[in-house]
Amino acid sequence: MRHTISVLVENKFGVLTRVAGLFSGRGYNIDTLNVAPTADPTASRMTIVTRGDDATVDQIVKQLNKLVDVMKVHDFREGEYVDRELVLVKVSVDTKTRAEVMQITDIFRAKIVDVQPKSMTIEVTGDESKVEKFLELMKAFGVLDLTRTGKVALPRR
Repeated sequence: MRHTISVLVENKFGVLTRVAGLFSGRGYNIDTLNVAPTADPTASRMTIVTRGDDATVDQIVKQLNKLVDVMKVHDFREGEYVDRELVLVKVSVDTKTRAEVMQITDIFRAKIVDVQPKSMTIEVTGDESKVEKFLELMKAFGVLDLTRTGKVALPRR
């Protein structure tokens, strides 16, 4: 089962290495990892997506709480949070397919950020389901390149 874990940490050198080391040292895999400063410049938020049963994730949360510079850890449960991901995808287009790609982009409320004679780069944001559906449709045109931010999340309360 996939879990989204939010870790509020002090914005200091080496914190990311310690958190990643905790996962790798115990054989846990990180599906996605996003780190950025918060409104407080002395703190950063790590959003980590990992897989495991509830007992495994509970153990991860306990171990994260023991790390120096970790201020707060929260394992989000379904419906407790709002999440988004940003994807840039470069799609192959020609004169026949360009309008169709533009139409699908519009339907998904995505944004065309670069146009070249044989490709378009599109920015799409949303939850994982929306992003995956958009990418599945773009495969038919030929995905030339792709980059994803990974999930970012905040609690609803």
